[in-house]
Amino acid sequence: MTSSPPSTKPRRTPDGPTLDLQRYVPAFITFIANKLSNSATTFYQRNFGVNVTEWRIMSLLAIEPGIPASRICQVIGFDKGPVSRTLSVMQKRGLIAIRPDPRDGRTHSISLTARGRATHDKVIVAALERERRLLSCLDKDEQEMLIGLLRRLHDNLGAVTGNGT
Repeated sequence: MTSSPPSTKPRRTPDGPTLDLQRYVPAFITFIANKLSNSATTFYQRNFGVNVTEWRIMSLLAIEPGIPASRICQVIGFDKGPVSRTLSVMQKRGLIAIRPDPRDGRTHSISLTARGRATHDKVIVAALERERRLLSCLDKDEQEMLIGLLRRLHDNLGAVTGNGT
């Protein structure tokens, strides 16, 4: 990949315009995310008995214990239905506790159980190692630059989603 800016015009072919998948940023982000998610699910399921969605929820609950499902949806970008189904499975497996929120009876407070925290503490070691291996092709300055650029893109999602997230 070169360092020139993304193309703002479609490539012309005899059959009509097409994307240049070597330069189209949304495709790169999607392809990377899909491949990371698929390999993470396989790895985490085999080694820890959790899929990548469960891991994402567990990691968020370790950071923000007692949050409602709406906050989980907001942070990880999933719709309420899949999150609700995943939370139900996690609760049945004893990984999380779901209780009425004492401050707002309309919502629920979701937290890791001791079993969920123990699983989290095992998975996080592997997750950070996977991240280290992924970023190993970049030096420290490039890693910091990438994180900053990804944060800026995340903050700018409202430009294409229409809702600021």
